[in-house]
Amino acid sequence: MAASSAKRRHKVRRRADMSLLGGIRPPIAVLSALLLSLAGITALGFGRAGEESVPKAVMTSQQHFAEDGAVAMRASIDESAADLARTAGLFNAGDPAQPDAVVDKIGSVYQKWVGTAVVEISSGKMLAARGENVPVAAIDTSKLSEKDGLSPRMVRLANGETRLLSLQLLSWKGQPQQLLIASSSLRFPGISLGKFRSIAVIDSTGRILSSDGIPESEQVVTEYQRTGIERSKKQLSAFAKVAAKRAKEHPLKANDPGEGGYLGVSGSLRGDTSQGDRAIAGYAALTGPEPGKGTVATSLGLTVVAMVDVAEDPTRVTDPLFGLLAAGALLLIGALAVGVLLGTVQRPLLRLFLESRRLTRDDLTRPVSVPRFGEAARIGQALERLRRQLLGERTDAEGAGGPKSGRRGRIGARALLAVSGILLLVWSAPMLLLLNRADATAVVPEQITNDQRERTDTLSDRVRRSLNEGHADLVSVAGLLGERTSPEDMTKVLDRTRSDHSRYRSLYVRTGDGKIVAQSGESPRLPEDKKSENKDGHPFADPITVLNDSGTEPVIASYAELPGRDGSTVIGEFRIDFINSLLKRPGLGEIRVVDAERRVLGGNTGYLAFEKLPSARLTELAAGTSQKTGISARAGGIVYRDGGGVQVAGAAPFVGGGAAKSLNWMVVSWQPAAGLAIPEYSLQNRTVLAGLLGITAAAACLGWLHIIVVRPLREVAKQAEALADGDRRTVLYPRHHDEVGAISRSLELLRQQVLEQRKRDGAGATAPAAVRAPAGRN
Repeated sequence: MAASSAKRRHKVRRRADMSLLGGIRPPIAVLSALLLSLAGITALGFGRAGEESVPKAVMTSQQHFAEDGAVAMRASIDESAADLARTAGLFNAGDPAQPDAVVDKIGSVYQKWVGTAVVEISSGKMLAARGENVPVAAIDTSKLSEKDGLSPRMVRLANGETRLLSLQLLSWKGQPQQLLIASSSLRFPGISLGKFRSIAVIDSTGRILSSDGIPESEQVVTEYQRTGIERSKKQLSAFAKVAAKRAKEHPLKANDPGEGGYLGVSGSLRGDTSQGDRAIAGYAALTGPEPGKGTVATSLGLTVVAMVDVAEDPTRVTDPLFGLLAAGALLLIGALAVGVLLGTVQRPLLRLFLESRRLTRDDLTRPVSVPRFGEAARIGQALERLRRQLLGERTDAEGAGGPKSGRRGRIGARALLAVSGILLLVWSAPMLLLLNRADATAVVPEQITNDQRERTDTLSDRVRRSLNEGHADLVSVAGLLGERTSPEDMTKVLDRTRSDHSRYRSLYVRTGDGKIVAQSGESPRLPEDKKSENKDGHPFADPITVLNDSGTEPVIASYAELPGRDGSTVIGEFRIDFINSLLKRPGLGEIRVVDAERRVLGGNTGYLAFEKLPSARLTELAAGTSQKTGISARAGGIVYRDGGGVQVAGAAPFVGGGAAKSLNWMVVSWQPAAGLAIPEYSLQNRTVLAGLLGITAAAACLGWLHIIVVRPLREVAKQAEALADGDRRTVLYPRHHDEVGAISRSLELLRQQVLEQRKRDGAGATAPAAVRAPAGRN
């Protein structure tokens, strides 16, 4: 039996000699490495938060500005092509029309083309023309039947300007086929440039096709101004070359992570400096409204470039000394925290590990070195008592083995971990909650406020133009529904119009007495049998109006009168989702469309219909912006500072003609400055990140240490005390192959030794006296 016991002890010792992959060393080593890394990041990273003379937020804003221009350009080109195609289709579906009547009708409904013409294809004869001379000679009529023969094309005029030609066929049975041509300039519709900004559209080679914002040399009077104009033109041309090259990249490779929202290639560029002003630009290639879906405009290979001069700030917002001091403090506090773990947790545990192994090797001459604190002290006391028991001394809880079990070590390992955690929290908590707060000191660049105002103005004009386009569609449809058009044919026209344009939820023809004779789409929300509300026999007072003032969503409708049908009108109800989709622009924050009473009608995020704006300041901004300055009201932008932080806001009323003018709506946008890449907020974000990293490192490593070491150690301490107190039946099993597990295995070996000793002592006590007597005489 002694041989088998020795064999078991040898086997357990061999397992204890295995290399320890876990244990107490790895979490403390990882914590030390993480704190050193965090100190390095802190020392190197904080000095770079404000090094750029032009903040990243300004660069990103120019990128978004160019994206707005690209969206507006793409929408304008696609809308023009769709309107021309739909108008030609409506003419083709009716009786043959005179060429002059065709171009007159187009000119009276749409004012978007600079010139229109009708040409007989077979002979090339000009049948009718309006507006600017259309470059008909640039069109090869013999290739119209080929694939993409009717696709829009760009033509450069003799004066250097570029025109976009849209083509459609006019076909009636028994008559020669005709070609309808509409010419438009590549100018941006409704883009608010503000001061000192220019914008251009370029082709795939970088050639500028159209530009705005830079005056001609003859429009200025001083030589200094002429020099500035020449510099701006040269810089814009340089930007155009670079933008055209980058526009050929894949969107996922061109855009930086986190700057999504635009499906195509976009970015920002940094130019030369002149008298303290640096030229910066944003560019965006025309892309479709949905991923992978091309349009007429995207096939042209156009790119928008927006340029502005920004005053540079040569001073740094941050001092590198802060990062160095913070890193030094972390090194000091981290060294103290790691020192606490090494001195009070790791070293006593390793000493116990060696002492327990010594006892299992029958080295019982020296007393056990008992640690001073925690569970290690309790285990040390138990080992000492077991050593004395193996030497044959009689001990109990109050015996010579020392003080009562568990009296020493009231400060446990958990308390020591908490001390280390508190030390690390002393550094992390101020970084997370107190230091480098930006709300009181943040300087919002003036260009950010200007861009918020101008982009909001551009968005307001886009919504207004979309409503005007919707009304123009209804006027065009109404002009084709003559006196002899049957309800069935009316329904076909309405179905075709609604399928061509996603802006309508419902289209219907309503008579003067309120009867609906043709309908397409969802049920009308204008009550049936309700007679006309004004003296002219129209269904409502203005061409575009909101039919309700409460409910879950506003009902926005427009009408156009049918000629010669006794007050009958075609009415279109707009989808509110269509209006909301126009507002989804990155970099503007929250956006709302409000009516003249400042009630919310639409937005790019969650809202309640007909609710008020979320703050009194935004209401005041909207009210002040709606006041006329000169001929009309102007857009406004402002920076708010209050208890809720710094906020950039803009408001822009509907300005311009068309049916939507009478609505008196406006677009309001606002966003927290904390979300912008402004140096002060970049410094704050890095400070908060450093605090979070410190807390995370401490929680991860100390939690790891508690789970892997402290909890098993507490359990081993209880088992060791029970074994020393006389529990010989409980078998001790290690949880992990580490220091604590090795101590547990040693305690199991000591338990077996005590049991073997008891058996030997019991066998000696029961031996016969006859056998013992001779031995005693010897």
